[in-house]
Amino acid sequence: MAASLAFVAGGVNSAGYIASGFFSANMTGNVSLISDYLSVREFRLALAFLAIVTMFILGALAASLIIQVGKSRGLRNIYALTLLAEAALLMAVGVYAHGSTWPGSGLTVAGLLSFAMGIQNAASTRISASRVRTTHVSGIATDIGVGLAMLLGEGAHGQRHETSARLKLHIVTILAFLVGGIVGVVSYGAVDGLVFSSFSIVLLLLCTRYIARPAQ
Repeated sequence: MAASLAFVAGGVNSAGYIASGFFSANMTGNVSLISDYLSVREFRLALAFLAIVTMFILGALAASLIIQVGKSRGLRNIYALTLLAEAALLMAVGVYAHGSTWPGSGLTVAGLLSFAMGIQNAASTRISASRVRTTHVSGIATDIGVGLAMLLGEGAHGQRHETSARLKLHIVTILAFLVGGIVGVVSYGAVDGLVFSSFSIVLLLLCTRYIARPAQ
């Protein structure tokens, strides 16, 4: 699951940058750019990046609310339904980005993609009890460094198996993000905005097996 979601995030982030000039999953860089543009009084650009960050937060908020409501009603497949909502959004964004010629479509696409990435990051965080975040790699890279240190440490013998498992998980996640980025850029050159719709298919395949589970 972590590899699949990281693959989608890497592809959406890279293809989104090619399509609109904005990163839809890298909120650290976007917040830094807000500071940069504010410092040189480029207020319109600062507002554009602020809008992207806000959309990411709103996506995470929406996903968390959906999950909370689903859990309160005993829906075992609520996580799959949340990812299905993200898939539907990516499908719609792909169709819109492919056919739109409106000058402001770049920022609109970036904002919608950021909303989708917010949904995904919140869902993966809730599913994994905060152990996995799939839309950015800074935290994952940090976890890899920490895991390596724990394996090398003298006091790690009793937890070596658990530490190794987490380390493998983080390495696979960051590699999947990398591969997704490559596929996203190459695919955008071939099918333009429809690349976002193609990534939604990965999410559909991921959550299909859980959608049919009865609510309990």
